[in-house]
Amino acid sequence: MTIAKIVANRSSSDIISCDVSTPVRDAVAMLAGKRIGALPVLENGTVAGILSERDVIYRLAQEGAAGLDKTVGEIMTSPAITVEPSTKIDDALAMMTRRRFRHFPVVDNGALCAFISIGDLVKSKIDEVEHEAEALRAYIQT
Repeated sequence: MTIAKIVANRSSSDIISCDVSTPVRDAVAMLAGKRIGALPVLENGTVAGILSERDVIYRLAQEGAAGLDKTVGEIMTSPAITVEPSTKIDDALAMMTRRRFRHFPVVDNGALCAFISIGDLVKSKIDEVEHEAEALRAYIQT
């Protein structure tokens, strides 16, 4: 199964993102207000990086409240590691585990088309296992 199946019913207009010039203070308000852990960061319409809760925490630990006066472009994780809709879910999970992060921008022909989390991938795997188990139960009963 691929990422395309997870994002098939999503619209890119629903992606919550910010620009590299966004003040960190505003991005933190977006994270808190939407109760999300990360934002894709755009520059001229393309993915420039990711701002995660970790990025904010590390900057606050280094600089204190002055870190909130920076721009997102100054503290984001860059370059962003992206996946394409054709990426296999198992490959994406393995990459997240190996690289120790929890969010992926999904890019199709250079354009951001979705933003997924490890939770999206795990849910998909659980649904797949449950579907297979149900198919086996039905096969055994017939």
